[in-house]
Amino acid sequence: MSEKKPDPTPDAMHEPMPETARRPDPRTEDGSAGDADYGVIGLDYARYRRPEPAFVAAIAGALGDARTLVNIGAGAGSYEPTSVEVTAVEPSAAMRAQRPAGSAPVLDAAAEHLPFSEDAFDAALASFTIHQWRDLRAGLQEARRVTSGPVVILTCDPQALRSSWLNRYAPDVISTEAGRYPQIEDIRSGLGGTVTVTALPIPLQCTDGFSEAYYGRPEALLDPGARLANSAWSFVGRSVSDRFDRELRADLDSGAWDAQHGHLRTQPAFDGSLRLLVGHP
Repeated sequence: MSEKKPDPTPDAMHEPMPETARRPDPRTEDGSAGDADYGVIGLDYARYRRPEPAFVAAIAGALGDARTLVNIGAGAGSYEPTSVEVTAVEPSAAMRAQRPAGSAPVLDAAAEHLPFSEDAFDAALASFTIHQWRDLRAGLQEARRVTSGPVVILTCDPQALRSSWLNRYAPDVISTEAGRYPQIEDIRSGLGGTVTVTALPIPLQCTDGFSEAYYGRPEALLDPGARLANSAWSFVGRSVSDRFDRELRADLDSGAWDAQHGHLRTQPAFDGSLRLLVGHP
């Protein structure tokens, strides 16, 4: 690890920023700065999107010996490590309200305009958030600017999303999701430096309820709340969700789903689209 930078202080964190860091973002009433309004879809997010221990361990390994961390697009704080000093950034008021008591301090700001000085933190984390950023390159440049060490990103590879059975029942949702997630090479380019990409297997009982987490538990996605905790569902019409529910329910009742995909119910892990990227200067 490079020479330790002083821990960020309130003065250092809010000293004058470049002009680009002071420009306002287009925001919803809730404050959401991306393409999804979490004031509408995120009210019960923390119930369905709980941290998966296998992913927690992978993130901890990627952070190495960092002592200070900025969590960008922190949401309800699912993947914030407890072994480092965390400063969270989250634009959505609904998401900030779901952070548990005693969690890290959180600032109302967007990824593209971080209110911190250069190299203010040892490491940065962005989990399940970069597809929400309005300007990917600006957000990645900001993450790199305020971080002296690794920038750790948990995301999905849009090229791999169609490997799930969900593509049969909800092709509109998968297409929407694939169009929102940045290409891996675009993330590499935006971060610069050295970037490693690791595929993370998804455990059968994955506690973080993104769509592929239910690869062996299809009944769980009959819960409208589980679908709403995946923002892509908010971009398709009610008719798409109703059709998905109707067709999946029918195939589960008839045994058609199990005839084709039943082996997934006991498959320990699924090699889907989840990727962990770690960028170093």
